[in-house]
Amino acid sequence: MNMGFKHYDVFVIGTGTAGKGVAKDCAKAGLKVAIADNRMYGGVCPNRGCDPKKVLVGITEAIQIATNLKGKGIVEVPDVNWQDLQKFKATFTDAIPAATEKDLKKLNIEMYHQSPKFLDKNTLSVEGKTVTADKIVIATGQKPMELKIPGREHLLTSEDFLHQAELPDEIIFIGAGYIGMEFAHIAARCGAKVTVIEFAERPLAPFEEDIVHYLTRASEALGINFIFNAEASAIEKLRTNYRVSYKKNGKTESIKAKAVFNTAGRVPSIDELELEKGNVAFEKNGISVNEYLQNTTNTNVYACGDVSASGSLPLTPTSSQESRVVSINIRKKNSEKMDFPPVPSVVFTLPQVAAIGLTEKQAKDQGYDIVVEHKSVPHWFNAKRMAEDVYAYKTIVDKKRNLILGAHIIGGGAGEMINLFVLAMCGKLTPDNLKAMIFAYPTWGNDIKGMV
Repeated sequence: MNMGFKHYDVFVIGTGTAGKGVAKDCAKAGLKVAIADNRMYGGVCPNRGCDPKKVLVGITEAIQIATNLKGKGIVEVPDVNWQDLQKFKATFTDAIPAATEKDLKKLNIEMYHQSPKFLDKNTLSVEGKTVTADKIVIATGQKPMELKIPGREHLLTSEDFLHQAELPDEIIFIGAGYIGMEFAHIAARCGAKVTVIEFAERPLAPFEEDIVHYLTRASEALGINFIFNAEASAIEKLRTNYRVSYKKNGKTESIKAKAVFNTAGRVPSIDELELEKGNVAFEKNGISVNEYLQNTTNTNVYACGDVSASGSLPLTPTSSQESRVVSINIRKKNSEKMDFPPVPSVVFTLPQVAAIGLTEKQAKDQGYDIVVEHKSVPHWFNAKRMAEDVYAYKTIVDKKRNLILGAHIIGGGAGEMINLFVLAMCGKLTPDNLKAMIFAYPTWGNDIKGMV
């Protein structure tokens, strides 16, 4: 046999939540496993995504609480030292790649540090070696979508934002999705002058419009300047600034700042894989998969996490779920179908926006007969106690079955409260069931009884 060929039972591409999970499960089951990544091991979430972002958000929560309570017992709002904050954040991120590799090594998983390319259905080329595998798992996640405009080489990414040594005093974000909105809030509270340019007429397109409206107003009150219905068309480097040109209402206008970040969204990270050679079907949302998360044209390939076009939201918890399904199907020949429970999502701005299930429009479009409750409630005790002036919710209940179809909240405790709606929806609890329960008072969680 040619010594140049290594054969594995399973070859996993990507070391984030999804890829790492499959590799470990399969190795523990006695299969010969290899894994590859062209970046630091551990994936986006712990290295350059949700975790470090939440560390930065934490410090801004302290600022916001102090701002709200100034004159009500708080004398001064604390100052931020960005360098110290970055050092604190590094205590979370620095150890991740080595710890991930150590875990994989313990299970005798062979590691490669390059993005593989398909040569045919079961063969990959990686680090100059040719390897074959019975099953290949694509778990490469997503990456920032490239803006195809002149001067795009001057754009920074979300990763650059999280790791910058100093915070520029004037920043432009192109795109008002959840990453753009979260970073705009972090930057503004840490003292930067922030502008957000957005193609649509509002931020956070997938979220409930009425709830996002409160966030837009709160963001403007924080000093964030929005330019909606605007398409960035070019970036120029000036002496100390960057100029961003954008088209709005048929006219081209421009704005300057010290740094410009592309937060226009993320796309499946698949262009280095040469999928055509492996006969792997893909679409706009990623690798095409069936209910077993198996590729539709090459049955030896599975995809999980943000790169799979499974129809789920590209979130870390859904990646864990998909990873579990793929590892079962590799070990037990397609015995587990992907079944998504209702998935919550949270935008970690301040106030937080949290959502689960259907929006009012989706519920109507799907033909449900619904009861909608939508109220602004800053006078409720929890918001009042923290002097928060934004607190609102919208819940959607199916009249016929008396079940909750969707919940949308903006407020200080929104991210935790939405988890109680997960329990209610997954457990098929009716509003009456919820109202009959006794929750600890005064807590944010107790408020959900008044929302349905």
